[in-house]
Amino acid sequence: MSTVAPGGVKTAGTGACHSALARIVRHAGGMNSLTDVLDGRWAGIRRDVRAQVADTAQPDAYGLGREEHRAQVLGQLHELAATGRPHLGFPVEYGGKGDIGGTIVAFEMLGFGDLSLMVKAGVQWGLFGGAVELLGTREHHEKYLRPIMDLELPGCFAMTEYGHGSDVQNLRTTATYDPAAEEFVIHTPDWSARKEYIGNAARDGRMAAVFAQLVTGGESRGVHAFLVPVRDDAGVAMPGVTIEDCGHKAGLNGVDNGRLTFDEVRVPRTALLNRYGDVAPDGTYASPIESDGKRFFTMLGTLVRGRVSVAGSAGSATKRALTIAVRYGDRRTQFERPGTDDEMVVLDYLGHQRKLLPALATTYALHFAQEELVCALDELQHTSEPAERSRRELESHAAGVKAAATWHATSTIQAAREACGGAGYLAENILPQLKADTDVFTTFEGDNTVLLQLVAKGLLTSYKQEVQDLSPLETARFVAEQVVDTVIERTSARKVIERIMDASPKRDDEDSLFDRAWQIAAFEDREEHVLDSLVKRLRKAGRDNGFEVFNSAQDHVLRAGRVHVDRIVLEAFVGAIDRCTDPDTKALLDRVCDLYALANIEADRAWFLEHGRFTAQRAKAVVAAVNELCGELRPRARELVDAFAVPEQFLAAPIIAD
Repeated sequence: MSTVAPGGVKTAGTGACHSALARIVRHAGGMNSLTDVLDGRWAGIRRDVRAQVADTAQPDAYGLGREEHRAQVLGQLHELAATGRPHLGFPVEYGGKGDIGGTIVAFEMLGFGDLSLMVKAGVQWGLFGGAVELLGTREHHEKYLRPIMDLELPGCFAMTEYGHGSDVQNLRTTATYDPAAEEFVIHTPDWSARKEYIGNAARDGRMAAVFAQLVTGGESRGVHAFLVPVRDDAGVAMPGVTIEDCGHKAGLNGVDNGRLTFDEVRVPRTALLNRYGDVAPDGTYASPIESDGKRFFTMLGTLVRGRVSVAGSAGSATKRALTIAVRYGDRRTQFERPGTDDEMVVLDYLGHQRKLLPALATTYALHFAQEELVCALDELQHTSEPAERSRRELESHAAGVKAAATWHATSTIQAAREACGGAGYLAENILPQLKADTDVFTTFEGDNTVLLQLVAKGLLTSYKQEVQDLSPLETARFVAEQVVDTVIERTSARKVIERIMDASPKRDDEDSLFDRAWQIAAFEDREEHVLDSLVKRLRKAGRDNGFEVFNSAQDHVLRAGRVHVDRIVLEAFVGAIDRCTDPDTKALLDRVCDLYALANIEADRAWFLEHGRFTAQRAKAVVAAVNELCGELRPRARELVDAFAVPEQFLAAPIIAD
């Protein structure tokens, strides 16, 4: 089943996911440790990966030269292929296991180690393999999927252009059909159309899924994907293909990012990945989707796994950083404790707790949101004909969680580095490499600012899917004609939240800050008000000023996306607590959830004060409550990070060595 969340946006499949997770809890006899709860539906895969890592040497990545690092990562990629784990998500009829959620979780676990390996694996099996599987048809599957799974055919995903990153719909690379030869001519018309920052391109890739404007019969039919060989078996660039190395990057130097340029490169008609659009030998174009815009968004939507995977791997890197920082803070001493001759452990200082513990609580919250997202994606991918609305809503959810998780990774890894002082700046202590490697997560698989606009657009137009194809100007005009109450329609489908809200005593004293119903109401009220006021701003749009109105409200659009994500993350955490059956674990998670909710509110106190939701006294009480929770959770901090079960091989930092 699916549920409709506040804001009018349905969350596909969360009911089924909750049921599956509840069955796991019952199967475990009703008892669950923190790690059991975190491991969730795909606990078996997480345990298998940990066991495999325990038996495998993990070479250091820092200090390696670029080519040495690339060679090491390629070797690890072949080792990974040999385990058969990349087969998990591919169709059973081609040698896969058909476990979409399982393959994303396995990919997420790679985020505990060298992130170059994670990214290179994502390019090979997530992006390149995913494009062939999800955009291609049986002919492509039979010919390419098994060699892709086995790494016999290393590939690239060539979408981004130098002049068009987020604006994929206006890519300039062309694929012009020649009916006389029954071939497509792939061409880069100018320097701004060169394919930029393409993983696997500089060194190892032999074929690329190239996204280009399909032109046939003199008419452009929009962006489609084509399989284009870029190297021969000897590693030499194919005729007409120019390959450049992007060179040294701030991080992820084990990934061979490159630039691709095509000079009238010819490929057969069958090179078109033709699930959503095909060209007959005579050049006639046919598609099951009549609208070019709708077809484009449908094609991109099939590749949503990439955003889900990046969010998960960002979470893994964040957990690794927090584990190092909390363990270090639990042993590092500084200054004498008053009245004693003993030096004080730094994690006993409130300032240090403030750096790490709210971030730790948010990491837990995002973990549960990620679990729900993976469940929903898995369910949708196993639905033969998923509803258009469900698919688009999942894409919006994935965009929002990816943005939140990657921004959180950037800020938390920085906080962890600072919490470890100068020692945290040494490469041997892992944190500097994590900072460098995750920094780009905020802009690849979708720039976070653009993704939050996508989320907000989904909130404004989710009840009328046709407007998804509109430009910002047309969207503004459309929204201007709607009734605000319809835009932010709410339902009672969220059973857990409804139960909590019904049981609330509806008090407004200081103790209510720890009342889950009060916290949920604060998040919901903020989201509803932001959406309401945004629509009122957009209603000013007319025929001649639509873009200007939309552009001037962009800050408001981004806030709408962000507060919506905050609310669904809180609800995911609440759902996880509700499924937990062990009283002690449940009580601990309940306090961690309090810290997530109140730290989020504290960070946005200005909004609550400006809009009359808080008095100054209540705002001060929120700060005091966060301090109280930090003190309460401080003795459990080591337990909370150890529950992530990061393999010890990935925690070999001298500052926390025994």
